[in-house]
Amino acid sequence: MNSLDWAVLIGYFGVMVAIGLWSHKRVDNVSDFFTAGGKMPWWLSGISHHMSGYSAVMFTGYAGIAYQYGVTSFVTWSLPIAIGIGIGAKLFAPRLNRLRSRLHVASPLEYLKDRYNVPTQQALAWSGLLLKIVDVGAKWAAIATLLSVFTGITLTQGIFITGIITAVYCTVGGLWADALTELGQFIIQLFAGLAMLVIVMSKLGGFSSLWTVWDKLPEGHTEPTAGPYTVTFLLAYLFIKTFEYNGGMWNQAQRYMATDSARSATRSARLSAVLWLVWPVVLFFPMWVAPLLVEAKKPDASDSYALMTEQLLPHGLLGLVVVGFFSHTMAMCSSDANAISAVFTRDIAPVFSKAARSWSNRSGLMAARLSTLAFLGLSMALATQINSPTFKDIISVVIKWVAGLMGPIAIPFMLGLLRRFRRSGPTAALTSWAAGLLAFFFTNYNLDGSVKTDVALQYQVALPLAISLVLYIVIGFIKPEDTPERDALIAQINTDDEGPGGEAAAATVPAQKPGPESTAVPEGVKD
Repeated sequence: MNSLDWAVLIGYFGVMVAIGLWSHKRVDNVSDFFTAGGKMPWWLSGISHHMSGYSAVMFTGYAGIAYQYGVTSFVTWSLPIAIGIGIGAKLFAPRLNRLRSRLHVASPLEYLKDRYNVPTQQALAWSGLLLKIVDVGAKWAAIATLLSVFTGITLTQGIFITGIITAVYCTVGGLWADALTELGQFIIQLFAGLAMLVIVMSKLGGFSSLWTVWDKLPEGHTEPTAGPYTVTFLLAYLFIKTFEYNGGMWNQAQRYMATDSARSATRSARLSAVLWLVWPVVLFFPMWVAPLLVEAKKPDASDSYALMTEQLLPHGLLGLVVVGFFSHTMAMCSSDANAISAVFTRDIAPVFSKAARSWSNRSGLMAARLSTLAFLGLSMALATQINSPTFKDIISVVIKWVAGLMGPIAIPFMLGLLRRFRRSGPTAALTSWAAGLLAFFFTNYNLDGSVKTDVALQYQVALPLAISLVLYIVIGFIKPEDTPERDALIAQINTDDEGPGGEAAAATVPAQKPGPESTAVPEGVKD
């Protein structure tokens, strides 16, 4: 990188901070900070949902998969995500929006204390919080790895730089800042991705390379499934991502909650699904043909895209593509930080602190911002250890840890929204959660903590979710725990009685209530 590239990068950081400061004016209470007050346009929510779903791991870990195995990187990753979000557009998106508009909550998990009980809410909140620290730590490590390739700075310095910039804009501006910066980041990535595509095509013979290059690539590069990414893995991943990207990743649930109506949430999800289907193909094509242009130095080929970018792009444009790397990571990390802050201040803190149950708007906002900073700090500290023997490498953290552990946490949260599973109560939720976590441990590790090497990847990520799902459903039939209060709550989430304006007026999130088990039904809402 030369001075022109640095100018582009520094200018990008400056714009992100400016958007955060501008968004600060739109944040008056916790509802604005966590759910944009229910006023976010559906198209902005959809773009934000898409951008907050992936990071620089796309340009490191998945670039390595594309380099080694070819099109399976799309077939077994972004394609199942697109299908899963499409499924959730009607199944989950409108119900998540009604959590805010009908139940007046600011955190995705806030309804769980009434749907199940406080212990269930706390189990899901704490385990999800710890998992997200690891997940976001992997994202910081990924972007720092790319930054070190281009600038030569150390991993720790790269983590510190990106973390501080992200902390500034997402702490002062809340979800509005996240969404608006993600819109800007999407526009930047659009230009950067198209530029990379055009330059790679020109190196390989022009536009016709889109269909003439395939027989020149390594054998098996066009196979839809390859290596450890088998058909079984694909089916398991589709199932996992349907839960994860429709709300299991709490930041994704927030995007649906932030729209003005259930109908808008559905439109938002459909836009995100289309983007997941189309845009990754543009990004992946240069990665698929990278073996014809560069020779990866790392065994997992995670440096292939960075090397190709450095060799092919002129200065200035190189800076723009590096900005594109940052855009994805900062989008995901800032949105995760906001979601974790919501869960901590609305779900965890009130259980342990009487003062937190009656925070004023000013106190609630201060707590939200401080918890956001704390989460970012912890994840940045962990990022420096991502390549240690415990975590092995970036891609194993993202695929194995997140995919394997997300299911047991997401199933009680997501299925608890649906009428069909109203009989599944606290016993089903806690048992399925605990059994799923144990299944993850025993499929990945021996009793002494050493890593198992004889279990296929698809079983490592799929078994925890499968066990959790089966137990959640079966226990619900064996020991039904539906009550009139729980049925009334589920009815509010599932009843579609939108008025001429599309939905009930945007709900203002109340201060925390002294009692942890309120099941009050908002006046005027019919079952």
